Amino acid sequence: MSVMEISETLAAGRAAQELRLRRGEFELATQLGHVRTVGGAVSGRRRVARGEVERLRRAPGFPETLRERVRTVGTAEGAGLMDISPGRFTRFARAGYLVPVRFYLNRYRAVVWLYLAEELRAFASSEPGLLTGRLPRTATGAPQADSEGDGAAGKEPGAVEDCRPRNWRGRRIGLLLHESDDRWERAAIVGSVLDPVQLAELVPDPYERACLNRLRPDLAPGRPGSEAGRETVQRLLTADDPDEINWHRSSLTALLADARRDRQAPRPSGTSPMEAEAPQPAPAAEPPGTVEPASTAVPARTSVRVRTVEPVPHGAGRGRPLLTRLRIRRGRGRETAPAAAAVPAAVPGGGGADTA
Repeated sequence: MSVMEISETLAAGRAAQELRLRRGEFELATQLGHVRTVGGAVSGRRRVARGEVERLRRAPGFPETLRERVRTVGTAEGAGLMDISPGRFTRFARAGYLVPVRFYLNRYRAVVWLYLAEELRAFASSEPGLLTGRLPRTATGAPQADSEGDGAAGKEPGAVEDCRPRNWRGRRIGLLLHESDDRWERAAIVGSVLDPVQLAELVPDPYERACLNRLRPDLAPGRPGSEAGRETVQRLLTADDPDEINWHRSSLTALLADARRDRQAPRPSGTSPMEAEAPQPAPAAEPPGTVEPASTAVPARTSVRVRTVEPVPHGAGRGRPLLTRLRIRRGRGRETAPAAAAVPAAVPGGGGADTA
């Protein structure tokens, strides 16, 4: 982006102020396409053209109309908009009829799902028959459970599948893909919901995995501080349904093929894409009859040097003690004495025998 283009665009914070949106509302407006932006989806440096801001400010009903399009509600308020009970609303959401757009953890570390008010009103208007009578079945055809809670992130024992985490992941990925044109970024977006083991299986090249991890988007900004809260959020961010996993694996494979054709992942110069994973060739078998004769074999050279070293006496630097001098002289006398002489060497000064 040139200097002139940057001067004609606004940073996200400045654009949100001029559009009279809170930061969360502005982020949601850009994800939904209500505010068109330029830049990378994952880099976090998206900007808004000055003309886009002026277009939105001139729209009828600004800013209330724009803020209403990104208003989110929870279970109780959403049930009020649809004129149904909160329990029935939760069953609709668990069955996949209502797709959440966000979530957060409350003070008890329970997941609170948020929905677009605009979509809830549209669903109530288009499907009035579902608002009364028997409860609908889930996407898998199983009847709804009796629980009316709106908190658990995982699957409760004996309960049917909760479609809210899966639908939220699919929606979040779709919104991010809509914002990005970079092929490696798009691959990183899809790979962000796969666990590390599956990602390593699909992307064996460590440099490509490093590129994807560097471009990995933050699917849920504002992680909780507690360890239990982080574990809950991580479960929501990771695909766990077999059909969902297969779908994302296939999508990642196709996106990686496009990214590799576009450009190579950053790597040290002179390193081939699959050098680290290339199998080493097996050593060639020796043909029969080519064994080298034993006479020409060269003994292996040892790295240890063996030599005789005179022991260092105690009190080195102050002269040798008497016992060490006697042993040295005694050895020299045996080397020079005749073989027939069996008399031990005399100790000067009338000393006794050498005993330990």
